[in-house]
Amino acid sequence: MRQIFSQWAIIISAIALLYACHQPSEKNKKKIFRYNEYAGIASLDPAFAKNQSTMWPAHQLFNTLVEIDDSLNIKPSLAKHWDISPDKTTYTFYLRDDVWFHDDACFPDGKGRKMVASDVVFSFQRILDPKTASPGAWIFNGKVDSIQPFTAINDTIFQLKLLRPYQPILGILSMQYCSVVAPEAVQQYGVDFRQHPVGTGPFKFVVWEEGQALIFAKNEKYFEFDSAGRRLPYLDGIKISFKDSRATEFLLFRQGQLDFINELDPSFKDEVLTKKGTLRKKWQDKIELQTHPYLNVEYLGFLMDTTNPLVKNAPTRFKKVRQAINYGFDREKMILYLRNSLGTPAQSGFVPKGMPSFNDSLVKGYNYNPVKAAQLLKEAGFPGGKGLPPIKLLTISGYADFGNFIAKQLEELGIRVQVEVVQKSLLFEMTAGSKTAFFRGGWIADYPDAENYLSVFYSKNPAPPNYTRYNNPEFDKVFEQAIQETNDSIRYALYRKADQIAINDAPVVPLWYDKVIHLVQKNVKGFTTNALNLLELRHTQIE
Repeated sequence: MRQIFSQWAIIISAIALLYACHQPSEKNKKKIFRYNEYAGIASLDPAFAKNQSTMWPAHQLFNTLVEIDDSLNIKPSLAKHWDISPDKTTYTFYLRDDVWFHDDACFPDGKGRKMVASDVVFSFQRILDPKTASPGAWIFNGKVDSIQPFTAINDTIFQLKLLRPYQPILGILSMQYCSVVAPEAVQQYGVDFRQHPVGTGPFKFVVWEEGQALIFAKNEKYFEFDSAGRRLPYLDGIKISFKDSRATEFLLFRQGQLDFINELDPSFKDEVLTKKGTLRKKWQDKIELQTHPYLNVEYLGFLMDTTNPLVKNAPTRFKKVRQAINYGFDREKMILYLRNSLGTPAQSGFVPKGMPSFNDSLVKGYNYNPVKAAQLLKEAGFPGGKGLPPIKLLTISGYADFGNFIAKQLEELGIRVQVEVVQKSLLFEMTAGSKTAFFRGGWIADYPDAENYLSVFYSKNPAPPNYTRYNNPEFDKVFEQAIQETNDSIRYALYRKADQIAINDAPVVPLWYDKVIHLVQKNVKGFTTNALNLLELRHTQIE
């Protein structure tokens, strides 16, 4: 009982300390990075790190074998280096021997132990285990050996076996799903591991008052050092709040109670940014604006399954109607006026700008061409929109303005689009269940390989990721060649070929290639953006 009271005393002290950290006297003592997660956090278990809100905290608490650097290259993390067999099916990783799990009651005397190769085996098998019900099971399904995919050769050598060559595997292993967890913690806490995580990351879990605050503290035994030999991270801790209003979040940032905010709500973007995407004069001395190409494509999707009753009589079953919609609105004006120039009009393929294989001179998409759109509409049997029934577009509130902009321009061609706003959860349910014929979507890269985007169109994939139910044998053939090709130049050419095939069929309407947008306080240093928009705090300092 004394031990329980002691643990609660530590937690209460931590809460009191970190809640007070915005006060100048306390802030001088403890360097705490503060941000708000307005969408909430569903779990701290990396097996469920399926979106940005869960990936960010997982990245602080856990490590992966390899990680992505700022130039989108694979670099070592828990693995110092690796070998690949001549047949490209066996990957042997040589692990660091100086990595320790966070101190926790699941270990004898509460002291974390050294991480070994069997922990990697456990973590990866857990992803595949149906009992875990991880949404990340797809990362290994059909890719790794069905008998013994993961092997601990000894404490510092881990081996992964593939069914066949699969070039993007290292990118897969950099995902938060592939974080190495402490088996003792999973076994002791069971389903409660979601709110009591134990990893090897730069920060360790302290307390989570769901809906109020989540607090991490510096891992004093973290294995990484800077170039001067100083142990990382520099920060003393992280505090995450959960205000569900973007207006409240912005107000807290203005008051200096948050160190950064991600993205800008449409309701106050014009107050902060010019139409050219720069800070307005009154903000230039107060905050920093960080932008960076973001591996995210925003799009509208068409359901392509002609056996579905929603599609059988829908005008969007005709390719020329889908192409007319693609040509029928001005992406450049939309980005200028509705995004303050923060983003690139998507006039190439589905694979976005910033991806190594991206080349908009080789993959041709759709620009604003109302004459071409009108001609396609006529060829489809709907001259000037005559005989064309209204088309319902399902979207969420944050994207309603874009839907209305597109609808207004398409109306000039005779294409009537009815924009219907629904809850995000309902939109996901309807797209995953093929219950809507025309919908808003977005696809953020899990790792920097075009395969991650093109898998959206692979006919053998369910939804997600193939929400449109696109099925083209020619596309599938090129896609399958690409993911087995080990020569980067050849693989990129195949990716571009597959992208062009899909874009020509127009199962989607690419809208824009995104940008990371961060507003950051002036006293925050060493806080950088990256193309995956992964929250990186190891080198961050607060002055």
